[in-house]
Parts: sequence; C-alpha cells; structure tokens
Amino acid sequence: MNHPKPSGEVKAVAVATADDLRETIRRKSKLKGRQADDVSLSEVRQLIGEAPHRRDLLIENLHKLNDEYRALHDRHLVALAKEMNLPMAEVYEVATFYHHFEVVRGNDPVADITVRVCDGLSCELAGAKNLLEKLPAILGNPNVKVIAAPCVGRCEQAPVAVAHQYPVLFATTDKVAAAVNNKMTTQPLAKDDASFDPVALAEKGISPQGENQAVSPSYVGYEAYRAKGGYALATDIAQGKLDGESIIKAMENSGLRGLGGAGFPAGRKWRIVKDQIAPKLMAVNIDEGEPGTFKDRTYLERDPHRFLEGLLIAANVVGIDACYIYLRDEYHGCRELLEKELAKLKANPPFKLPSIELRRGAGAYICGEESAMIESIEGKRGEPRMRPPYIAQVGLFGRPTLEHNFETLYWVRDIVQRGPEWFSSYGRHDRKGLRSYSVSGRVKNPGVKLAPAGITIQELIDEYCGGMQDGHQFYGYLPGGASGGILPATMNDIPLDFDTLQPYGCFIGSAAVMVFSDQDKARDMALNVMHFFEHESCGQCTPCRVGTGKAAKLMQAKSWDQETLEDLATVMVDASICGLGQAAPNPIRCIHKYFPQEVA
Repeated sequence: MNHPKPSGEVKAVAVATADDLRETIRRKSKLKGRQADDVSLSEVRQLIGEAPHRRDLLIENLHKLNDEYRALHDRHLVALAKEMNLPMAEVYEVATFYHHFEVVRGNDPVADITVRVCDGLSCELAGAKNLLEKLPAILGNPNVKVIAAPCVGRCEQAPVAVAHQYPVLFATTDKVAAAVNNKMTTQPLAKDDASFDPVALAEKGISPQGENQAVSPSYVGYEAYRAKGGYALATDIAQGKLDGESIIKAMENSGLRGLGGAGFPAGRKWRIVKDQIAPKLMAVNIDEGEPGTFKDRTYLERDPHRFLEGLLIAANVVGIDACYIYLRDEYHGCRELLEKELAKLKANPPFKLPSIELRRGAGAYICGEESAMIESIEGKRGEPRMRPPYIAQVGLFGRPTLEHNFETLYWVRDIVQRGPEWFSSYGRHDRKGLRSYSVSGRVKNPGVKLAPAGITIQELIDEYCGGMQDGHQFYGYLPGGASGGILPATMNDIPLDFDTLQPYGCFIGSAAVMVFSDQDKARDMALNVMHFFEHESCGQCTPCRVGTGKAAKLMQAKSWDQETLEDLATVMVDASICGLGQAAPNPIRCIHKYFPQEVA
C-alpha cells in the first residue's frame, strides 16, 4: 500500500485563546458542592483537634459533635468531611446509618433533651406503651422529645426510660418528669469501693432485687483488684513463667464456648488465630444489643478488671498487637468507668501492654454481628461482610483478628487459675459449665442468674426467680432473646444450652430468657420482635430489608396468612447475608408450630 509522504509544512489550528484557558483553569480550581464555613471548621477543630485525622475515628468524631450539640448539624458534617479529608457523601452515609445520630439541616430546631422509652419486649410487658402515650403531654415541653427506642439492656429494671444519658429505672411518668425537670441528663460515676467475687456467686443470682437499685452500682477499682491478686496470672504469662500452650489447653478442656451467642469453642479460636501471620488484632464485642440481654453490663459495671485481665491473657497467648473494645452506646456509665480504669491500668501497668482502644457504638443492633462490628470500628456503616474470608484470617484493618464477647474473656482468669475442671464441674442434664442467664418478664425476681448449663426453664423460674409474678401463670418463653424463637410452657423440660434447642426451631444465643404469662399473647411477643428486626435491619440485602417489614404487616392481621409468611421466612433464611435475616423468621415459625390457636 502506498502512503502519502508527510508534508513539510504544519498548519497551526487555534484550539482556544489565552482567556479561554484562564477561564477553564478558574472553573476547575473552584471546588464543587457545599463548602465548609470558618465558624464550623473552628468548632469542629475545637472538638476533634488539628489534622491529620485517622479515618477509623470518624464515628468517634461524630459522637463528639453529637454530644456537644445534641445533634449533627449539616454544616458541621461538611466541616468534618474537610478536616478528615473524606467525601461528604461518605460522612453523611455513616452519620445517617446509626440510630443515635440525628442529622439536622440549617437552622432546624434541636431538642434540649431526648427521652428514649425502651419498647423492648420486657419493657412492653412492664407498661412501656403507657409511658410513651402519656409522657409527651405530662412533660409539656416542646424542647423535650419523647421517642421509642429498642432494648437498652436493662430488662431486669423494666420499664426503662433514658433522659439523654441518664437511665430512669422502673420508670413512671413522675420519675421521668423529675429527671427532666431536674436536668438529670448524665449517668453519675460509680464509686470504686466494691467487693465482688463471681465465683462465690456460682449457682446464685447476680443482680440485686427491688426498685431501689443504684443507677451506677459500686465496682472493684484497679488498686483493689491488684491488692487481691489481680493481674498476677496475666503477669506470669507475659513474663514467660507460664507457657501459652498450657493456657490454650486449659481453655479447651474447660469447654468454654463463646458467650455472645455463636458458641464457638474459645480455646480453638485462640489456636486458630495464634497460627496466623502477625500483626494480629483483637476485637471485643460489648454491643449486647440482643433484646433481653444484660449480663455483660451487669458484670462490667461491678468487676471491669477481671474482664481486662482476661483480655490481656488472650492477647499475650495469641500474640495480639492491638485490642479494640466495642461498647454499646447505651452503656454510658460503663463507658466512663472503663475510660477511668483503662487510664489507671495504662498509667501503672503490671507489664508491657498492647495498644488498647475503647470504641463507642452508636445504636445499631447489627453491630453485634462480628464483621459488622469490625466495619463500625473502622469508622464505616455497620454492614456484615460476606464470608469467606473469615475474620480470623482477614478481619480488622485486613489483619487476622481474634473476636470475643465480653463474658467469654471475663471467665478466663478463673478458669486458668482454678483449673478447667472447676468450670466444667457445673452443669445439669448432661451439660457442662456455668451460664449467665439474663432473665426478665413475668417472674418475681428477674436479673442475671449464674446457673448450671443445661438448667431447664422451669428450674430457672422456680429455683432462681422466686416463681412467677402473683396472678400470672407460666404460658411461654423466649429462650434466646428476640432471635432465639418462642416456646410454650408445656415445653419446660428442655436443657437451656448450646445445641439443645435447635431441634425445636430455637437456640440459646446469649441466654436472654424472657418469660410471659397467661395474661399475654405469644403472637404479640412475635410481632414485637419482628418490629425490632424491621427497625434494625441494616438494609444491605433485600430479603431481610423487605422481608422483615412485610412480615410485620402480615403479622398484624387477626388471622395470619401462613402460606405467604412461610414463603417470606424461606427467602429470608436462604438469601439473607447474616444472622439477623436468617433468624428473623424464628418467631413466625414458632407461633405457627406451638401457638396455632392464636393466629388461626
């Protein structure tokens, strides 16, 4: 093929004039979107400090703004995005994901005090609906907002209202009004002068009884804990006086399983993460959002250092470089207590400590799921991850991660010191170990019961709870919180432990046992928890997001459309990403199976 020869002359073609080029540069240099104003930037910097800022501290920074201004003003979000060098859309989507953040625009009014009335199942049984209906008129203040809130983790003190950050126990309209009028909006700091030995309370009740319970009970402080031998075991392990293999074997032989709900053997988890490539991290789950669960709070607000010593033992044995403690936002007193005691521990450490950071949840039940919690620690929306990879291999910040519930670590010191046989010596009906049952509802003496694993509901009610409330007959129970299913009183002889309830369409989970009576309806219990799932679905997957809402609507009918509800249940179980959507149908199926007369 013949190609034309290049011409020796090249003609210039004008693309743009000099003024055109200057205008293009001017337009490109002008930032798009809303810009941060100087006042807002100054206010944000005053709270979070000067840049640079770590990306994973986004939620912590949102909390600082929310605490200071009782809401998140959009102008502050713009300034925060600029300060943290993040897209405004990313900051906004995180802020609007969590229930405890309220984003307001422009000069929209912000309530001076928000009163949250728990509408969880135990509080509903104790009269929470009546509180919600009457409080707005009684308070009579447009600057006080009254809203319903999911379970706040104080089911043994039901009904509960929270005035900003002050919990009103056994709430009445008069008690809530007094808290608001007296501007009681923060939980008082507890005294560190208590004596608490959980071993001495084995096979007994942990929680105090009566309506005069302290909002912030006294606890064992750092000095008192060390004076009684605290951190001696962790020190011996850190100094190599005890080898890690013997500790892992003790954990394996004790039979201790994860007490957050999944029930994975603790010793096996340590061994798996120990064999991973460093650096390795630890994430501790104290989100405790399962309705009916309050055991972690009960131990934490009385004996925080037994948990911290268990954390340090695990960190040394497994080879952990940094630990992140994720605490639910509703536990304001526990957070202040932990901040204070962690500061003491770091100021006078018994040995070289790993990095320990306390992170604050923001009101999202889904963050009790381990991968959603990790996303939240990283400062993101708390959405569950797809598996594999599992977090033991690729977890927090992409590193192998040891994830544990608070109570699992709480028992480590006693198991190792007393020997695995001590823990496994307890149990009933061929089960082994101790379980902390959070019991609430229609019993005389609700609270945390440190009872033998495998105890039945009837034994728990009769021996630990003083029986049913006067005038109430045992009718049914939820053995594992909102997601654990619903059983009738006729099935009162099933051992309450891991793997014993699955044949009946239920599970023990975090051992949140809620009891209802012949004055209640099981279908109302199911509807309450389905509304909870609808509210708490992260929205990531359609079967859960849409299915929970559709189910809640269908369950309000006098007669249930069993075929449609079962279709929804099947899709949610088969196609939901995480346990929320997979467990949400449990109450539906239990009502159809065990209480058909209520929905026929």
